[in-house]
Amino acid sequence: MILRPRQEIFVSRSVDALYEHGDTLAVGPTGMGKSICLSAVVGRVISKSGGKACVLAHRDELTQQNVMKFTKVNPGLSTSVVDARGKSWRGRATFAMVPTLARQKNLDAMPDLDLLVIDEAHHAVANSYTRIIDSARGINPNCMIYGLTATSGRGDKKALRPIFSNVADQVRLGELIQSGHLVKPRTFVVDVGTQDALKSVRKTADDFDMAEVSQIMNKAPVTEAVIKHWKEKAGTRKTIVFCSTVDHAQNVTDAFNNADVEAVMVHGELSTAERKAALARFEKGSAMVVVNVAVLTEGYDHPPTSCVVLLRPSSYKSTMIQMVGRGLRTVDPALFPGLVKTDCIVLDFGTSSILHGSLEQDVNLDGKEILGAAPTKECRKRSIEPRVPTNHTLPDTP
Repeated sequence: MILRPRQEIFVSRSVDALYEHGDTLAVGPTGMGKSICLSAVVGRVISKSGGKACVLAHRDELTQQNVMKFTKVNPGLSTSVVDARGKSWRGRATFAMVPTLARQKNLDAMPDLDLLVIDEAHHAVANSYTRIIDSARGINPNCMIYGLTATSGRGDKKALRPIFSNVADQVRLGELIQSGHLVKPRTFVVDVGTQDALKSVRKTADDFDMAEVSQIMNKAPVTEAVIKHWKEKAGTRKTIVFCSTVDHAQNVTDAFNNADVEAVMVHGELSTAERKAALARFEKGSAMVVVNVAVLTEGYDHPPTSCVVLLRPSSYKSTMIQMVGRGLRTVDPALFPGLVKTDCIVLDFGTSSILHGSLEQDVNLDGKEILGAAPTKECRKRSIEPRVPTNHTLPDTP
């Protein structure tokens, strides 16, 4: 498989940094093809060393996606999977679910690795990940650690430097928009009478208190206004909606369906099979909207999605970037013939866009999130000044 020029630079810099430092973090926005780049890095390292690699992910969907992309990039290299269904290390590249591998009996079976890869690497300092890293380095002190993420900032402000001593490369959102590999976001911040209340919601260790957010947003008049604005601005677009709680998501899903817009819901309390079935309805075309609670923030890939609805604020810019990124992928005309996608409409009914401004974010390995420029405001008609060509606009409040 031939990489795009910017992907080739990203991969080459990653491999060089691994051999120089023994570890590295690489950062790129959703839609740049991180799974492809990950696969290329792994392929080059283990083809040279003749050894084994393990790729970590924290959800089944990510693991399956990584296996598929790896096979496409490296058709001559064998793969295996360690998860709840099976625990095989036979492949040159093993794809492991973190909750499964972090158990001691599974760590005891881990072979000598030349390379340990952490997808969504902002999770790397969590206890389950550090157990795996320590075990891999205990078996082979020269095991290299490679992390990839769209956002290096963590909600708890923990530093990534204990794991990664350097950053190999960072691809910025603006680069990929200008090169045509991502579409432009067009952001509308809409106040449905909730912004003042949302500004008073307390912060927890992880984010804003979503129970409080739900008390504000999970009301029939608010949801009716949301659907009205969605129909006006994005009613023909495949849409992902982010909600605060499961109860909130259920009510929003019901409201869309009652408004003759087919919608499905996914959340963490559903089984993997139930989530797959719901997402299949969305991806195959029968459902126009998928409503979720903290499930599709990371790693979900359905390029025809061209609208993102934020029914919850985020106190962390990294979370907002992840959510908006779900709608920025371009479409491959060979896979989706006849579908034209030139932008992604973002309907922000919370305060994230006002709070964080630009979708760009600098990398900081020391645990401090660097905020974007605050949006500028004018009376009645207001606009956000982006650092990427997002054409963000805020219409008058209803």
